[in-house]
Order: sequence, then C-alpha cells, then structure tokens
Amino acid sequence: MKLSTSVKLFGTDGIRGEAGQFPLDNETIPAIGASFAQIMKRQLGREPKFVIGRDTRESGDWIENAFSAGAEQGGAVCRSAGVITTPGVAFVTDRFDFDAGIVISASHNPFHDNGIKIFARGGKKVDESIEKAIEVDIESIRGNGTVNSSAPCAAALSADPALGSAYIEYLAGSFPDLDLRGVRIVTDCANGAASLLAPFLFRKLGAEVTVLNDGPDGRNINLNCGSLHLEQLQETVSNQAADIGIAFDGDADRSLFVDHKGAIVDGDATLWVLAQMMADSGQLVNRKVVATVMSNIGLEAALKTRDIELVRANVGDKYVLESLLKTGSELGGEQSGHIIIPERGLAGDGMMTALYVLESMQERKARLADLVEGFRRFPQILVNVRVKEKMPFDEVPAIDLAAKATEEKLGDAGRLLLRYSGTENLARVMIEGTDQAVINELAGDLAQVISDSLG
Repeated sequence: MKLSTSVKLFGTDGIRGEAGQFPLDNETIPAIGASFAQIMKRQLGREPKFVIGRDTRESGDWIENAFSAGAEQGGAVCRSAGVITTPGVAFVTDRFDFDAGIVISASHNPFHDNGIKIFARGGKKVDESIEKAIEVDIESIRGNGTVNSSAPCAAALSADPALGSAYIEYLAGSFPDLDLRGVRIVTDCANGAASLLAPFLFRKLGAEVTVLNDGPDGRNINLNCGSLHLEQLQETVSNQAADIGIAFDGDADRSLFVDHKGAIVDGDATLWVLAQMMADSGQLVNRKVVATVMSNIGLEAALKTRDIELVRANVGDKYVLESLLKTGSELGGEQSGHIIIPERGLAGDGMMTALYVLESMQERKARLADLVEGFRRFPQILVNVRVKEKMPFDEVPAIDLAAKATEEKLGDAGRLLLRYSGTENLARVMIEGTDQAVINELAGDLAQVISDSLG
C-alpha cells in the first residue's frame, strides 16, 4: 500500500480507526512508534522515556506492544501504566518526568475501534508540528523496512501498578476537605478504564458506591452504557434514592451526571455549577468560561447573570485548552462532559470533574438539582449524517443553499452549526431555537440534503 504524505493521520483527538486496519495495523503502529521516538531523540539529544497506558479494548495489548516495539527500535525506553484513564496518563507523564505519554484508546467509540493519543510533558497533547512530522515519516518508514513489524514483541511491557496508584492519591489529595461519608453514589464505568479506579477513589473518600458496568471483557466497553447511554444510571439512581449518578466514557476523560431526581446534568450544566463555585471562591479571576460552538445558548445566558463571559472555541478539548491558555481562563469544557481546569491539569478528567461537583454539593450543602438552577436549556437538536467525504459545506451548492435557508427561518431566535466530526466520517447538524418541533423539522430537512449530496 502506497501512502501519500498528504494523508492526515491525526484528527482532533490523535489517531483513531478500526483496530487491525490502516493506520492501526501491525505495520503502521510500530512505524508510528519509531517515528515519534526518533523525532524526540533528535529534539532531546538523548534517548526519550515514554509511558504507555490503555483502556480495556481487546486490541489494547497488542497495539501497546506494537507501538513500544517500534519506539524501542527508534531509540526510546518505554514503561507501561497498564489500564488507566487518559488523564491518568497525562498526570503520570508529568509527575514522573516522562518525555511523553501515549494513550491507547478510542474514548467513547465501540470496542472494534482504537486510537493513539500522545501527551507531552506537562500533560498537554503534543504540538501539531510533531504530528505532521510523524505523518511525513510514515510512508518512508513503512516502505523501507526500517521497522521489522513481524519481529516478536520483545518490547512487551509489564504494567506498573504504582503509576495508577499515584494518580488516585493525587486525585484524593487534591480535595483534602472533601468528606463523602453518607453520600450515596451510583457510578457507571462504561466497562472501561475507570472500572477499578473510580469506585476505589469514591470509596476512599467515604462514599457509599453502587457500581454499574465495571466488568470489561474487551468487547463491552461503551456498549449501551457509560456517558453515551444514561438510561440505566438514571433508573438506578431513582430506584436506590442515591444522591448522584456519575457516568464515564471508555477512557474517563469525560463525565456526565444524574441528579437525585434522575435528571441528566450534561457538560454545559456542569460548567454552570463549577463556574458559580469558582466565582464565589475567587478562583474565576478573569470572569470567563471557555466552551465550544456546540454549547447551548442557555449556558451563555446563565453565565451573564453572574457577570461571566462565555468564550466559544472550536469543538474538541484541544481547542478548549488552546483558548483557556490564550485567554488565561480557569475553567472550560464541552457539552459532552470534557471539563478542563488548567490549575489541576491540561487534560479533561472525568474523575476530577466528579470530585469538583461533589465538593460544590458539600460546600453549598445542596443537591445537584439545586446547583443547576438558573440554567435554562434552549431547545436543541443534533443530527449525525454519515458521509463518504468531508467537502466544505459552502462548496456543495445544495448544502450551501439549504443551510442559508435554514438560518433565514431561524432568524435571531436560534442558530445553526454545521461541522464535521474530527474522529469519524460524520457531518453534524446542530440547531437551537425556541420551538423543538420546528428545529427538529429543520434539522431533518438539512440532514437529508447532506445525505443526498455526500452520503
């Protein structure tokens, strides 16, 4: 297979695809590891040190071994953190002075997908310049035999449990006054990376914990559970009269919540809860919260009542982080549940977010439903459309005309957002307005035009 260097391997959240297929195949993964090791070796002038962590997908082991085999051929030393969350890898990279942290995960995707995310020291994802350098390297490395992909994986690593333990101690130690004794928590671990870590953390802080979906078998990660499927969590919280439900995705870099009434509290509502707490404690110094273009305009309206400005970034936690650092802001996140608090770390962290929410409940002696008051969600619909190619919408006449017609119908009482997924071949149609039935019809009509044109 001849790969053009114009092919972009990295999306908004690293490399992602179906395990076993290009670029996550036995030939390309070692090439990626070797390329990254050689780039880092040139930059550092010495052999780089990498730590690798993964979620619970059945492909995680062999992808980790293939990457480490290539990286070691490229001159790096690798160490494994085993099954650990994405933010856990970011923390370990910084705390233990690794030169980079590699996460083998496809986050919320089904088990047959996987991915490679790379963090630099400090917990920030590597610069796009490194990603582009790897992309340029891949064709020549895969084609000239410099990586022996058929060699036994002598680099197969034994997981070091001390790394995950250090991460849990860090999380618990970051909230020295948080006392969860008597707090009833239901947590859905999505059969993913949080399956052991999250229940242990909450119990360590004194909570009474009921755990859902903590039995990963390599194929059930995110399967009808976790942050994308909250029905079971809602039912269990209601049936057990729990105080809160907490749902993670496969790599636990995001979390969504269910209040004691069984109502869903998404990332926008979480930002509202945390913004109030941080503003009251003087931690929201510049009175700004960073969200994305997908966040509901109801969040913007709620924040205005507290004299807090909403700054919108492109979709993707990397863009939220860029905006946070550029504006010097203390809080940002996405509707999907990625929350970033730069003072604590530069990666979205579902378990850290949960501790902040629980701390807010404790400090204000209030239930989560009470903390969400003041945030009124405007009707919103999001429709995903499978596409064969991602052409700019304004370059497809039928889509351009339909989009403009939709915006005219919405007027000043709503908004339309068209974008492509950064990780899948999907077009996303998001519409907000004052009438749910109207925006549903508008979104359906526009989605059909996109499907007819690009599907």
